[in-house]
Amino acid sequence: MCGLTTEEIARAFLTAPSTLAQRIVRAKAKIREARIPYRVPSASELPGRLDAVLHVVYLVFNEGYSATAGGSVTRSDISAEAIRLGRLLMGLLPEPEVIGLLALMLLQESRRTARMSPNGDLILLDEQDRSAWNQELIKEGVALVEQALGSRRFGSYTIQAAIAAVHAEALSAGETDWPQIVVLYDLLLRAEPSPVIELNRAVAVAMRDGPQAGLELIDAILKRGELTDYHLAHSARGELCRRLGKIADAKASYNRALELTRQEPERRFLEERIKTLG
Repeated sequence: MCGLTTEEIARAFLTAPSTLAQRIVRAKAKIREARIPYRVPSASELPGRLDAVLHVVYLVFNEGYSATAGGSVTRSDISAEAIRLGRLLMGLLPEPEVIGLLALMLLQESRRTARMSPNGDLILLDEQDRSAWNQELIKEGVALVEQALGSRRFGSYTIQAAIAAVHAEALSAGETDWPQIVVLYDLLLRAEPSPVIELNRAVAVAMRDGPQAGLELIDAILKRGELTDYHLAHSARGELCRRLGKIADAKASYNRALELTRQEPERRFLEERIKTLG
């Protein structure tokens, strides 16, 4: 309904497309056989369905923020639709996590145009022109984060929004409050244990304590057999190895990431990284 392909949905759930396709077929069969009607739920039914709906909107936005495949880093139509749905949800149920998710999407969307060069190449966060960030979206997003945090009933979306707010309020990459971001990731892991969140925390630890500390955390995740097919894990590992001067390891990780990604700007970025290693 949100315009995503089976492959894009599978990537969002870190699942093989064939596995996801089977789940969709089973769900359709259940709806058909049980004659489950399509109808607008009553107001009393909304709270029980909220978590699932928030999760879908979150994953839809992620596809718009970082496209699974194709020639563009982002898909503005998809992220705009997710934000529209987020605003509708806040009108229906102004719960802290609804507010937190909308804040997160607005803060991430504020950086969209700065994440690509005029040629469509990927620009990393620490290299972005922060004057190109959308200050109106940042102002609205920060206000919503503060509102959600003030409720004392917030969860993972609000914590992620708080992390995005720390980035948004840093005037330069060097002024980013990495210790605060690591603390927020600690809270996020307790609220929602996830290997992807562990990976993001590892990158933050690397920025706070140095690349070796982050590399050890990423290696521990991969050693457990988690994120072995997630290109961003290998890309992050390659970057930390590069910074440590571990050229062979950096090449191996970048090459593995290159095997896994289908987005053209990411592929060009990784190819350039490999090329500069000689």
